Amino acid sequence: MITFEDITAAAQRIRGHVLRTPTIPSHSLSLATGADITLKLENLQAVGSFKERGAANRLALLTPEERERGVIAVSAGNHAQGVARHASLLGIDAVIVMPRFTPASKVTRTASWGARVVLEGNNFTEASLFARDLQQREGRVFIPPYDDDAVMAGQGTCALEMLEDAGPLDALVVPIGGGGLLSGCAVAARAMRPEVELIGVQVESFSSLAEFPGPEIMPPGGATIAEGIAVMQIGRRPYEVIQQLVSQVLVVSEREVENAITLMSEGAKQVAEGAGAAGLAAVMSHSSQFKDKRVGLPVSGGNIDTRILANTLLRAMLRDGRLLRLVMEIPDRPGVLADISRIIGEAGGNIIEVSHQRLFAAPSVQAAELEVMIEARDPQHAEQITEALREHYVVRRA
Repeated sequence: MITFEDITAAAQRIRGHVLRTPTIPSHSLSLATGADITLKLENLQAVGSFKERGAANRLALLTPEERERGVIAVSAGNHAQGVARHASLLGIDAVIVMPRFTPASKVTRTASWGARVVLEGNNFTEASLFARDLQQREGRVFIPPYDDDAVMAGQGTCALEMLEDAGPLDALVVPIGGGGLLSGCAVAARAMRPEVELIGVQVESFSSLAEFPGPEIMPPGGATIAEGIAVMQIGRRPYEVIQQLVSQVLVVSEREVENAITLMSEGAKQVAEGAGAAGLAAVMSHSSQFKDKRVGLPVSGGNIDTRILANTLLRAMLRDGRLLRLVMEIPDRPGVLADISRIIGEAGGNIIEVSHQRLFAAPSVQAAELEVMIEARDPQHAEQITEALREHYVVRRA
């Protein structure tokens, strides 16, 4: 098992090459959850993720002969950018294999760090098989994303910095993908604060440790907003550490992660990807367990697609009543739309979108169906707007 000395050595090795990210208390998140929340802002790293810590440490340990051979990694996201950036800084030729359907923005960002990007395979497994074959043909050094002692030690520097800067914490809540971050953080935390409770977080569709401390299970897989932790089974080396040092593993749903992304954005003013908000999702969904405790949350990454972030915020607003969708049957005569706009405006609502259907949806040729999306302050305000319209029109909530 990696040691605390491995992590302190990694910290010295990567100092000046990886940002010592801010560790900040979040009063807004504390108020929303009932816990005393401290954030470690790994979303502010140059590549937007903690992943470059492990990549920087692993690459720094290469021998001169290995550097000459070049490196190869397979990743659909943050590990790719971490390896590409630090290989470039060290003058090492790097190849990154990514699945064919990796979002173009991630491919572009990885290539911008100077790596040669190869798109191969329809999924991560197929891309991994191709990468291993290419490694053997070109004689490159493979840089694993998590199942490697040097990578784990590098990730552990996140907790090292956090506990130095935050002071005493009751719990550290860390997302689990391949397990590199949690295992490294667990070793650092147990050495620095033996009393701290170490808790891992997985998303439902990739919850291989749902029965922890029981054996691993095969999760269902599938689409998830937390693609950074969408790993079917964690690495063998991280699993050994987690079995020995971690207290508990919590599982969160897609909706809980979406709500956490929204709260992180609106409350803490931080952009977090799904994996980066998973720790907050666990605290929100198990609020009684964390009430009044000092909880450390690494915001492990902020690389979320802009469209997905926008849709997530809108979905959350719709769920909590701040976005109101109303369908109205209205008479098809001049001035009706103006009257409806007046009522909504006087009630303090903000019209976001209007769909006016005369030909097909209305029950009568002399009527029309109107669908309006309205922004309200809160659910109570939304109800006030709805009641004001119902005084004059037939209204139903969509």
